Amino acid sequence: MIATRAFTNTLLKTAGNRQFSSSIRRNADFTHAVIGGGVVGLAIARKLQERDGASTVLIEKHGSVGTETSSRNSEVIHAGLYYGTDSLKTKLCLRGKEMMYELCQKQSIPHRNTGKWIVAQDSTQFDAISKVHDFASSVGVPTRFLSTKEAKEREPDVRAEAGVLESSSTGIVDSHSLMQFLEGDFENKDGVCAFQSEVVNVQPVDAGRGGWEITTKSPDGAETTITAETIINSAGLYAVAISNMILPENRQRKAFYAKGSYFSYSSSRPKPSTLVYPAPVPGHGGLGTHLTLDMGGRVRFGPDVEWTESPTDYTPNSKNLKAAIDDIQTYLPGIDRDAIAPDYVGIRPKLGRLAATSGKDFQDFYIVKEEGFEGFVNLLAMESPGLTSSLAIAEEVEGLLYRQLN
Repeated sequence: MIATRAFTNTLLKTAGNRQFSSSIRRNADFTHAVIGGGVVGLAIARKLQERDGASTVLIEKHGSVGTETSSRNSEVIHAGLYYGTDSLKTKLCLRGKEMMYELCQKQSIPHRNTGKWIVAQDSTQFDAISKVHDFASSVGVPTRFLSTKEAKEREPDVRAEAGVLESSSTGIVDSHSLMQFLEGDFENKDGVCAFQSEVVNVQPVDAGRGGWEITTKSPDGAETTITAETIINSAGLYAVAISNMILPENRQRKAFYAKGSYFSYSSSRPKPSTLVYPAPVPGHGGLGTHLTLDMGGRVRFGPDVEWTESPTDYTPNSKNLKAAIDDIQTYLPGIDRDAIAPDYVGIRPKLGRLAATSGKDFQDFYIVKEEGFEGFVNLLAMESPGLTSSLAIAEEVEGLLYRQLN
C-alpha cells in the first residue's frame, strides 16, 4: 500500500526507475497507472500487466478493492439486450459475457447461468419486450417467447399477463470472488496494488509525452508523487473529478449519481429460480425494480432509481419502499409485503440524468483516449453492464493505448 512514505519509497525502489517501451522512450516509475480498484480497474490493470516489460500500479483510495459500485449491484451477467446496435455497451457486454463465463468456468469462480424472464402485463409492455426480442435477434443474443402454459409450469408464482421473453444467456456471478481472483492474478503477475491512496493531483508532462505525475494522499495526510508512462482513469464515482484534474476547463464535466436501493426478502415463498425483470421503460435511469438471486439462491429486489447529489449517499431509500413493493407485486403477486426490507444501496455514475436503455438520452460508456494527451484513457459513466463487460473493457483500453503501436 502507498499508505506511508516509507512504504512508498520501498515501492519506488521496487519499480527500479526502469525504461519502458513506448513510442517515446523515457524513464518512469511505472508503465501504467490505473486509478480505481473496482472490477473494471482490476480487469484493466491485470490486462496491461500481461504486456512484456510492463510495470502496472493500481491506485485505490480505499483499503481494499471493489468497495463501491462493484460490490453494490445485482451481480448479474447481462446478456446484452438493451443498449442499441452501435453502442459500446452492446459491443463490450456481448464480448464480456463470453469472457466472463469462460473465466469463471476455468478459475472455478462461483457463478450460475440462471436465465432471465422479462415480463409484460399489458399490450404496451408486450410491445416493449417485442422490441427487445427483435434487437436481441439482430445481434445474435438468444431470446424466445414462452407460451402461457410453459411459463405457468416453470414459475407458477410469476405473473405475466401479456407475455414472457426469456433470455437464456443471462446469469449471476459472485462479484467478490471475481474481484479476489483478478486482484490475486494481477499481483501474481508482479502488478502493484496501492491502497489507501487518494489521488489529489495529476499532472501531464509535456501533454503526456513525457509521462504523468500522480500525487496521492494517505489517511495520515502524507502526500507522495509517482510517475507513470500512461494513465487510465477508472475511478468510477470519482472518475469525473479525476478527469477534471486533467482536461482543460472547456472539456470538464459534471458528475451525476443514480442511487439505487436494494431490498432483502426474508420469506421462503414465493421463490422463483430465474431472474425476473419488468418490461423496460423508455427513458428510465435503470431497468426497473427486478428480482435477482444470489449464489445461495436467496431472492433480492432492486434497484429503484433516485437521483442524488452525493457519491456517498448509501442510506437505503425507505420512503419509496411502498412504491417499490407495488412494482414487485405486479409480477410477483403472492409476495409477502412484510418480508421485504431495505438492504443496501448502490450508486451508478452518470454524465447526466440519462437513460439506461437505448433510445432518447441513452447513457453509453465513455471510454476515450483523450485528444491532446498522450497515454491517457478516460473511462466515465461506467455503470451497468460494467461488471459483465469488465474483461472486454480491459481489451478495449489496451487497444486504445497500443493499437497504433502494433
